[in-house]
Amino acid sequence: MKQIVISILLCLAAPLAAAQEMDHSKHMAAMNGMPVEGGQSAFAAIQEIVGILENDPHTDWSKVDIEALRQHLIDMDNVTLRAAVTASEQDGAITFDVSGEGPVKSSIQRMVLAHAMTMNGADGWTYEATETTTGARLTITPPDEKSLVKLRALGFTGILAQGMHHQMHHLMIARGMAPHH
Repeated sequence: MKQIVISILLCLAAPLAAAQEMDHSKHMAAMNGMPVEGGQSAFAAIQEIVGILENDPHTDWSKVDIEALRQHLIDMDNVTLRAAVTASEQDGAITFDVSGEGPVKSSIQRMVLAHAMTMNGADGWTYEATETTTGARLTITPPDEKSLVKLRALGFTGILAQGMHHQMHHLMIARGMAPHH
């Protein structure tokens, strides 16, 4: 986990000023009655990353892979909007059985296994994931009762969305890095 955090920080150090400048420009455009949203959310996420890459003089364009980011956003969309999730609780842990058909099943398997690998151990929470014939099973064991209450409230989608690591993760994917390895 520490290695992932260091990689993320190094990845973001250079374009931070560019991102802040873009936020300021977006705010100024809105103040002047100009549209600021890119439209559809995946397109807007890609547009934001492309802007950061273009404003970073250290971008290595030979490694940039916007198509990989697009594929990841498709996975996010499939898992968020098209997956079926059931939850069961036992012995201080919650197990989420996540299922879907066709491309949704593949998206579930990629997203759930990668998320468990990335987040396992963060804040003392244990994540265990396995593929199933219909998708994946994710079991999360939080460190205490207070955290278990939080896990119940967040549910599967809330646990995936927790924190602000996705933005950094998207930038790493676009830069051609392998944030899940």
